[in-house]
Amino acid sequence: MSAEILLFHHALGVTAGVRDLAEALRRAGHTVHVPDLYEGRVFDSLDAGVAYAQEVGFGSIVERGERAAGGLPAGLVYVGWSLGVLPAQKLAQTRPGAKGALLFESCVPPTEFGDAWPQGVPVQIHGMDADEIFAGEGDLDAARALVASTADAELFLYPGKQHLFADNGLPSYDERAAALLTERVLAFLGRL
Repeated sequence: MSAEILLFHHALGVTAGVRDLAEALRRAGHTVHVPDLYEGRVFDSLDAGVAYAQEVGFGSIVERGERAAGGLPAGLVYVGWSLGVLPAQKLAQTRPGAKGALLFESCVPPTEFGDAWPQGVPVQIHGMDADEIFAGEGDLDAARALVASTADAELFLYPGKQHLFADNGLPSYDERAAALLTERVLAFLGRL
């Protein structure tokens, strides 16, 4: 069965690695939309990408994600990659009809977008166990709390400290971990 996916990019923008992941999902039979929350900008460093997001405002980034979802059907799987988790998680929690959510390298407490994770919306969270951003800034704690409080939630930890480990165009790319992430994501989508 195929899913319709709304994939939100990480803080560097719509990189070649983001496009490659979207294409891999398409080859598996899924429909994938990749809105550009940065309006064409792509950054070479995480610091520069985050600085741009701060300049625009994280709330504005989330609003851009909500606008991107506006013209699409309700039954989407929301995929967020690091910074992209903000709009993906908000939409999965607040937009009726969500089929599921995939959160890569970030997670915020569900109370940021409501009372709790919505019942019947499966979620997977993926991150590296020693990533300073994911493990060191509270995202891993939020992910563990979400899994503990939600029946259909899974957390997958990969050994390593890279952030953006699944973007094959970046120095942080970890081929083995990225292949396992992709395998788990495809299995998740196959169950929907």
